[in-house]
Amino acid sequence: MTVKTTISFTDRHHRFLTDKVGQGVFASQSAAVAAALEQMMRDEEKRELALGAMAEEIRARLDMPQTDYVSAEKAFADARARLQTAREA
Repeated sequence: MTVKTTISFTDRHHRFLTDKVGQGVFASQSAAVAAALEQMMRDEEKRELALGAMAEEIRARLDMPQTDYVSAEKAFADARARLQTAREA
């Protein structure tokens, strides 16, 4: 279903849309706006998936016994060693 609506743009945005339609990138300004909205929806979905994965990882780490923790000193020492190796390569 298609819904007709009115949208206001700045001069800059209107010029950009008009140029893209003129270049044949989009069939119409409506198609360009629809493509932008679809991209925003995909970006939001990726963001939600990433946040969900981070939340799961945080929960898993909270359930991890402290004996399995890696000290900050060791973690940074390992990172520094890898960086040094990469610089020498």
